[in-house]
Amino acid sequence: MEDNFYLDTFLSLLRGVPLTLELAVLSIVVGMMLAVVLATLQVYGASPLRGAVAFYVFLFRGTPLLAQLFLIYYGIAQFQTVRESFLWVYLRDPFWCSVLAMTLNTAAYGCKIVQGGILSVPVGQIEAARACGMSPLKVMSRVVVPLAIRQALPAYGNEFILMVKSTSLASVVTLMEITGIAHKIISDTYRAIDVFICAGAIYLFLNFVITRVVNWLERRLTPYRRPSKVSMSGPVSEVGVADEAH
Repeated sequence: MEDNFYLDTFLSLLRGVPLTLELAVLSIVVGMMLAVVLATLQVYGASPLRGAVAFYVFLFRGTPLLAQLFLIYYGIAQFQTVRESFLWVYLRDPFWCSVLAMTLNTAAYGCKIVQGGILSVPVGQIEAARACGMSPLKVMSRVVVPLAIRQALPAYGNEFILMVKSTSLASVVTLMEITGIAHKIISDTYRAIDVFICAGAIYLFLNFVITRVVNWLERRLTPYRRPSKVSMSGPVSEVGVADEAH
């Protein structure tokens, strides 16, 4: 009987995985693009733009994601102008409100991560690109941004994991992702611990896959950091090889 309960619960929770991944992927992808723009403005923008970005980052990093989700889902509907605009088709939908809240939140954290990556780019490489005749836009797109993303990827991997776990907050606005389904099962069975053990196992597996993918990307983007294969007899010099040939 217990085995059947755990199996049925696990299979029921799996139905929420596609929605969980959809929320996480959309938020991370759009948030990363926004983070790159914000970080670029923070480093290279004019003083008013840097101040606006700093305030945005302070606002969304200093307040809970749950409060931001409530304000977007329930607060925006209070404005008549919004309800009469074309955006109301999306802003009345809990899915898009959740995506918007998580995107703005992860962009604030990602801005500081990407900013650190931009500042880590060696000045000599930027000067070399300029000496080759590249325009500022090409220097940014071909030199600074690729290197910054490469440097920021390990820290951004943590943000990926946090976003997957943050999707559980979408259940408070009626979305039936993993946690939403878990709450429904608990309301029917009153077995909270058993249900959340199954839900936690699914989140754990998803985040394990994410860590493996991030580690693979790190190895692909930083081949110079891969451990070199050295034979058990030690490195063979070119001189030794030449002597053996004679």
